[in-house]
Amino acid sequence: MTSDNDLTELQRAMKACRHSFFSVAGFSLFINLLMLTPAFYMLQVYDRVIPTGSEETLLMLTLVVILLLTIMGGLELVRSRLLVRVGNRLDSLVSARLYRAMCRHSLDVGGRQTAQPLDDLRTVRQFLSGNGLFAFFDAPWVPIYLGLLFLFNVWFGVFATCAGAVLLALALANEKVTRTLLAEASDEHIQAQALANGNLRNAEVLHAMGMLPGIMRRWATKHHASLVKQSRASDRAGGLSNLSRVLRMLFQSMILGVGALLVLDGSITPGMMIAGSIIMGRALAPIDQMIGSWKGFLGWRDAYQRLDALFAQVPDERRYLSLPAPLGDMAIEDVTVVPPGARQAAIDGVDIRVARGEHVGIVGPSAAGKSTLARALLGIWPCQAGTVRLDGANIDHWNRDELGPHLGYLPQDIELFDGTISENIARFGEVDAEQVVTAATKAGVHDMILRLPDGYDTVIGATSGVLSGGQRQRVGLARALYGNPVVVVLDEPNSNLDEGGERALSQAMQCLKNEGVTLFVISHRHNVLKNVDKLLVLNDGQVSLFGPRDQVIARLTQPQRVRSEAATRSGGGRMAAVGTQGRGGTPPAEGQRE
Repeated sequence: MTSDNDLTELQRAMKACRHSFFSVAGFSLFINLLMLTPAFYMLQVYDRVIPTGSEETLLMLTLVVILLLTIMGGLELVRSRLLVRVGNRLDSLVSARLYRAMCRHSLDVGGRQTAQPLDDLRTVRQFLSGNGLFAFFDAPWVPIYLGLLFLFNVWFGVFATCAGAVLLALALANEKVTRTLLAEASDEHIQAQALANGNLRNAEVLHAMGMLPGIMRRWATKHHASLVKQSRASDRAGGLSNLSRVLRMLFQSMILGVGALLVLDGSITPGMMIAGSIIMGRALAPIDQMIGSWKGFLGWRDAYQRLDALFAQVPDERRYLSLPAPLGDMAIEDVTVVPPGARQAAIDGVDIRVARGEHVGIVGPSAAGKSTLARALLGIWPCQAGTVRLDGANIDHWNRDELGPHLGYLPQDIELFDGTISENIARFGEVDAEQVVTAATKAGVHDMILRLPDGYDTVIGATSGVLSGGQRQRVGLARALYGNPVVVVLDEPNSNLDEGGERALSQAMQCLKNEGVTLFVISHRHNVLKNVDKLLVLNDGQVSLFGPRDQVIARLTQPQRVRSEAATRSGGGRMAAVGTQGRGGTPPAEGQRE
């Protein structure tokens, strides 16, 4: 027997809803019993009322039928509403976990991800809440209906069984001829949707450089492939569905012919003939309904399998014992990091120690691994080997919701979210007005925010044009400084800043220095790194130099002076001297960006 620990979150949620499904099955029991009411009504009318001419009997039978069918309608209404609530409960049980899994999966695989899992959850919920599921609850009653027909007459039972077998064969054929096409069409649609989402995020580039026609052709190719496969699957399913409907009507008509022969033979009564036709129609209805809703069932199954695979691939984060608030001592112990989707390590064997309150500048040529190291420091990307430690504890052993408020991060690509400026700075937690203003003041963006039409209540978004690139970067810096973090990582924090913005950044870094905050800053501009305590020079993912800033700069400039003197002796003195003067002691990463 499978234990709950062996089940994914989706499977556990379905298991938690099993009592509701049992209730739906119970309602289906009484509904299907009441479905026999019209058949027995016709049986009594033809075999009792008409031969006896009793109007009182007809009146009483009619009143009873009205009462029973009213009860059946009420039970169907309750069953339908119960399934709606089952779908909503399933959504509430897994939606939060699904959102976390989506975010974690996006970090693990890299690149831009879509919200397709949320669409899959909606597909699962809608199928569970729809009428298509009723066929599966009514299907177990088919043998009982067939058994009643055998009680009427064996030929009735044989005919209805053969008719049911034909319709069941059509249902299986529908599954076989549409399953692959629908799965492929769904995959093509997901890819086309992801491509369109990525294109919309870069609409400015597409418009400015006239790239829209070419990009549209790529999207149209996938979209057309999805339409073609979807149409082929729908054509096949539609043909089988129509054939099933026609055959069902034909079988219901033919059983009347069979019944008429049996009546003429004296084997059954006229009432049994009419009742047998009604019962057979009811017996075949679930099979016909399954064929009609098969496309929805396949969509539900594919969506369920994708969600189940996502939950299995991204298990829920383990909760660790809560640790004391960190102070900021960092240790990178022989760390190797392979970025998601890559095969080669971007960081290989980095081993350094940074004391609390130290400021470290990270430099190096493009693709040296600077941003990868920043993500490893924050526990965003896992280490293939080695360990990143904060106050002696593995960074992965901190509960993220407890550690996050103590960290600050400004990535290269600034992402602000739909909401007000104050909500963005407060990281969409409870907005502490005093801390929001303090963080904005540290980042030198307070006065700029006050000049906006609604100040801190100005609504911005991921692609909103309310703020310029530099302003967005400074708001992102304020977000990184919110709540007095003890470790701050800034990745190219001045890439979009003007002279005033760089002065504000320098003042923010000095403020962090005074507060004893451990700082890692990646930059290629000398003025941002002039007050750091140490410099870390990366090259091809490995530590080239690490130590006090002045000593590292001296080591970097010494080979340059040797080359300059050699060039002077060989006759190239003027050009070499100018080149050395132009660097002004800046590490060789100047002008480079990862």
